[in-house]
Amino acid sequence: MVMFLFLVVALAVVVAAVTLAVVGGGEGTGPLPEAAPERLRDPLPPDRPVHRADVENLRFPLAPRGYRMADVDDALGRLAAEIAERDARIADLESALAGAQAAAAHARLDKSAHEERQQ
Repeated sequence: MVMFLFLVVALAVVVAAVTLAVVGGGEGTGPLPEAAPERLRDPLPPDRPVHRADVENLRFPLAPRGYRMADVDDALGRLAAEIAERDARIADLESALAGAQAAAAHARLDKSAHEERQQ
């Protein structure tokens, strides 16, 4: 009988504490403020070309559904622009090299033809 009485009193205390917490805890406080979204801490450097280490060290902050789309889109856009610029530069250099090699080959042929005529 003493144990039953103890359990009833303990249950009443728990119910009273929960009721006070629910009723008293909601007064004067509004909803929780929105947390500021986490921003990309170390974006790609704007003042120099992107290096391999920059891409390897790039870490995007997590968002509720994965990564923030705007941060990923900005980084991919920057990388795409730099890769396109480098591809164009490589194509220009390869074209200049091919022209120089063709000119050198033409000069060798002219020289050998000139030497044959003199003999």
